[in-house]
Amino acid sequence: MNFAKEIYKKQYKRLILITLTIVVLSIVQIAYQYSATGEFINRGISLKGGTSLSVFVTEEFNLDEIQTALISGFPDHEFEIKSIKSTQYPFAFIVESTLEADDSERLLNTVKGITGPLANEDYSLEVIGPTLGEGFFRQVLVALAFAFLLMALVVWFHFKAPVPSLAVVLSAFTDIVVTVAIVNLMGIRISSAGIAAFLMLIGYSVDTDILLATRLLKKKGEDVFTRLIGAMKTGLTMSFTSLGAVIIALVVSNSLVIQQIMQILLIGLIVDLFSTWIQNAGILRMYAEKNEKKG
Repeated sequence: MNFAKEIYKKQYKRLILITLTIVVLSIVQIAYQYSATGEFINRGISLKGGTSLSVFVTEEFNLDEIQTALISGFPDHEFEIKSIKSTQYPFAFIVESTLEADDSERLLNTVKGITGPLANEDYSLEVIGPTLGEGFFRQVLVALAFAFLLMALVVWFHFKAPVPSLAVVLSAFTDIVVTVAIVNLMGIRISSAGIAAFLMLIGYSVDTDILLATRLLKKKGEDVFTRLIGAMKTGLTMSFTSLGAVIIALVVSNSLVIQQIMQILLIGLIVDLFSTWIQNAGILRMYAEKNEKKG
């Protein structure tokens, strides 16, 4: 423990370089994905448009067999099939595809060819047009941009100094960019619920960053490193409490919407531990120590 504390105390500038390197690699991953696919994230049908078919049955079926049949019947389209939890049915799964409304009946009939006849209450079919999906995605990006802008203004108003304000914004930017890169590498398709998770992540990030900045810059009477350790104890308690709640929700929830929100929050909160307590803490520590020497 003391060894780790000594490294944290003496090698914090090198540790900042590690986090900044991860940010650069994340930007490279996002740029590569955009150049290869034309999209910087893997969008689900709620953001891209397509057809979603949820099926609830009493016996288990081979999902690979269903996917093979769909790819064979619709070779020019993408499919993602996964099982879902249901409290009313022994087995349930969802098929998400890039098919448009005209092909929705063919999709249903292809699935019925494997599962057998399905009553109306045994399935639900949702179609989102590509124009609607694209429009919603653009609105979501605008909402994220406004969230970042308003967050930066609030931070600037609170500290009225460029370095702390930029450090907090940089930490939030790190959380978003690194989380997006990890989500891309995991192949998670982001839905509207996923975007909500990123908005929540901005709030979580700013919360711990403002705590850290306030303790380091406004609290007096102790040396900078002692104030940093005090802020870390409080901040890590907050973060691990949030992580515990997220993990519990991820395990017990049957909702795909809640599961995706919790997956992204889990990744983002872990990233935030490094961006706050290594990157942001290091920048603010250099700033605080420089100001104390001047004073």
